[in-house]
Amino acid sequence: MIQVTIYRKKNGNITAFELSGHAESGPKGHDLVCAAVSAVSFGMVNAVIKLCEIEPIVDQGGAGGYLAVTLPDELTEEQANQAELLLEGMCVSLETIERDYGQYISISEK
Repeated sequence: MIQVTIYRKKNGNITAFELSGHAESGPKGHDLVCAAVSAVSFGMVNAVIKLCEIEPIVDQGGAGGYLAVTLPDELTEEQANQAELLLEGMCVSLETIERDYGQYISISEK
């Protein structure tokens, strides 16, 4: 199962997220849940880098199945607002995947 953890500040803004595990919803190379989660999360990281001109702290590890992304502390107000919108969009997409494939993905917030 893919475990998604969203980290929020007290004001509700997302500061980081972490993905770990494997969906195992299909054979290796044909796992649609894994592909969907990967596309959503990596697409968001690429959008933050290109559109917000932010270089997030990215940690990937193991034999795949792990991604941790943290926004840097020093952001302009505009960068923070843009990144927040992209991160919330990622959450909506992941929640849609969880709704339809909840046996393969679980989302929590801290």
